[in-house]
Amino acid sequence: MKKELKEKLKKLTKNETIFVDLGAKRKEFLSFAVENGFKWLGGKAIKSNDNCSFHIAIEKNGFISNVHTSAYKNFKGKKITYDEFKGLFGAGIEKIITSESVNIGHPDKTCDTIADAFLDEALKQDKNSQMAVECAIKNDKLFIYGEATTKAKINYEKIAKDILKDIGYKNDFIVIKEISEQSPDINQAVVKKTLCANDQGMMYGYATNETEEYMPLPIIIAHKLMRTYEQYRKTNNKYFADAKCQVSVKYIDEKPSEIAKIIISVSHTEELDNAQIYSNIKENVVDKVLKEYSDKVTDKTEYIINPSGKFTIWGSFSDSGCVGRKIVVDSYGGIGRVGGGCYSSKNATKVDRSGAYYARFVAKNIVAAGLADRCELQVSYSIGKPSPISLYIDCFNTNKVSIDKIYAFVKKNFDFSLDNIIKELNLLKPIYKETACYGHFGRDNFPWEKIKFLNIN
Repeated sequence: MKKELKEKLKKLTKNETIFVDLGAKRKEFLSFAVENGFKWLGGKAIKSNDNCSFHIAIEKNGFISNVHTSAYKNFKGKKITYDEFKGLFGAGIEKIITSESVNIGHPDKTCDTIADAFLDEALKQDKNSQMAVECAIKNDKLFIYGEATTKAKINYEKIAKDILKDIGYKNDFIVIKEISEQSPDINQAVVKKTLCANDQGMMYGYATNETEEYMPLPIIIAHKLMRTYEQYRKTNNKYFADAKCQVSVKYIDEKPSEIAKIIISVSHTEELDNAQIYSNIKENVVDKVLKEYSDKVTDKTEYIINPSGKFTIWGSFSDSGCVGRKIVVDSYGGIGRVGGGCYSSKNATKVDRSGAYYARFVAKNIVAAGLADRCELQVSYSIGKPSPISLYIDCFNTNKVSIDKIYAFVKKNFDFSLDNIIKELNLLKPIYKETACYGHFGRDNFPWEKIKFLNIN
């Protein structure tokens, strides 16, 4: 057996055995085993034509044995997939992950921004406002609808039109409103001596140490590209607010290795041709952002700018939009999972928002404390209940201590009850309009992004 691989086996785990679920990759494993000098438990050399079952056990000395499914399921030690197995041994598993971001002139983001502006206005006047007022947009019509139980006097039409004007619309909009109070059936289940969840559902939080923001690299770069474009287009009247981008990053063994592709589409006036747009955006947006990531840019990095060739009709006149259609953009760019509900328009008793914020808060602190390289939490709630129904933590085999110790760390330092989440993260303040574009996570000005200095013992 290769000496380097044998040393990695010894360091892999304190257990004498790891169990690997090969799934459909038995032949791939056998090739890897032959190449690296593994042997069967009896000492016989592995050959490429050897059969093996769906599950195998690997000893520290490099011997392997077939394992029946029942034994695999009942085993209490480390169990991993074949891809995880190769990653642990530095076998160079490559994959490309793509994330996208969209600018404020994209109709969905326009609606998210308007809805969160409504929420902020309600909280400025009445911190106990129960809000879920959304909107949808198409052509010159804006539909405002939802539920609001608040003492605040909100001029919905003025707020919306001010934002539309700031985005760059020159036309007047027809505003259609349909707003009622929150159902008393829901309200009585939520507003009690101790605040209770406003709905059922599951939320996710994710963190990784691959960037200083504890976010996946593709989504962080994508958001920075859109923020930089927004700054640039406000200095140049030839570009409009509707824009989107994609960032594709190559990962090797779960670590970002290089930026593979960057795609940006920006709206513009008729007078600009493709060559001008490419030059302007590459110099004033892409190159500025990528200075920070020069170690990930190679001569193979590909730039695709305005591939459609023309983007002069923009915003609500080229597309429709509504609140909550960009939850992957809002969260982790497709790397960490997301729950079923969006964030924008909802006040803090809606756990779709507050629960997701707190899950991110806890995941980030687990990684920042050095307990794992990556961490994802799932938390679930029931309407009318003050605390979670369940909590699940997954560190993707990157944890530096046992998962039991991580659960103990969370239990000791964090409280997922809704009442505590609102108090600890100070979620009754009007801070939400700023979250609506460029991601709800990875920006230090939000309270759920703070790192607590905690005792990890």
